[in-house]
Amino acid sequence: MITRSFDDKELILFCDSLADRDVDLKAIIESYGYPPYWKRALHFETLVQIILEQQVSLASAKTAFLKLKKKIGKLTPQKILTVSDEDFRAAYFSRQKTAYTRNLAQAIIKDEINLRSLQYENDEVVRTALMKIKGIGNWTADVFLMMVLSRINVFPFGDVALVNSLKHIKQLSKETTKAEMELVVAQWEPYKTIAAFLLWWAYIQRKGIRL
Repeated sequence: MITRSFDDKELILFCDSLADRDVDLKAIIESYGYPPYWKRALHFETLVQIILEQQVSLASAKTAFLKLKKKIGKLTPQKILTVSDEDFRAAYFSRQKTAYTRNLAQAIIKDEINLRSLQYENDEVVRTALMKIKGIGNWTADVFLMMVLSRINVFPFGDVALVNSLKHIKQLSKETTKAEMELVVAQWEPYKTIAAFLLWWAYIQRKGIRL
């Protein structure tokens, strides 16, 4: 069975459902409105960009992504394997991100993973398939599940901004453990992705980040 996904209209309904259960999430909606329906296309380029976003700002990742696109056009696995180390460096790809991007390209070319078919699999199958590729960990798999496949019950504890927003909204101390945070997040089942969208949205609004 495919794990539940959601669309833009359901996002609003599920936000309201969470607001009825949690006054802190309700306060986010009252202060900032509903979060965007963050949705990304299911293709190779998207996953390359998510890899670039690991542990850096979205703006930095986008700059690198667009610089490489300007150099080679649409990113495909075949094209990626023809890009030199020098051209990757010129596009601000680190040595690690270069290796991870090539690993993904090789896995697709060797038919070790089929991104399109992942939409028909449950969350754990998707996560396992992605994480077999060196350079793709829990955070990258979580973002893929949430923003590409729109899976409804994912919460990436590896996301610093999200965790900081959770601590702020719930007035948790800096020393709060992951296990303690998991107890809080568990109360938002089966809409953990929706709660994450709300927390990200609150963080973006508080910090004045321009999307």
